[in-house]
Amino acid sequence: MTLSLTLALGWLVAANVTGMFPSRYHHWPQAYGLIAIGLPIFGWVFWENGALIGCAVLLGAASVLRWPVRYLFRWVRRVAAG
Repeated sequence: MTLSLTLALGWLVAANVTGMFPSRYHHWPQAYGLIAIGLPIFGWVFWENGALIGCAVLLGAASVLRWPVRYLFRWVRRVAAG
């Protein structure tokens, strides 16, 4: 397993552990931090392992951070509609 996949796995574990603890702000500050740390890691996974494995890791990350992804899709749809 490459270093990028190891870091992505560690990111997924950290994201799941973070989600288990109660939060007053519904985990939004943690989600922002995870997104900021995760984007370079997932870019590295795509670059080092190819698109197929990169997409699989990205789907795993999207399943963990489903609410930010949902809000992103809503925003894109609203901006595209005009």
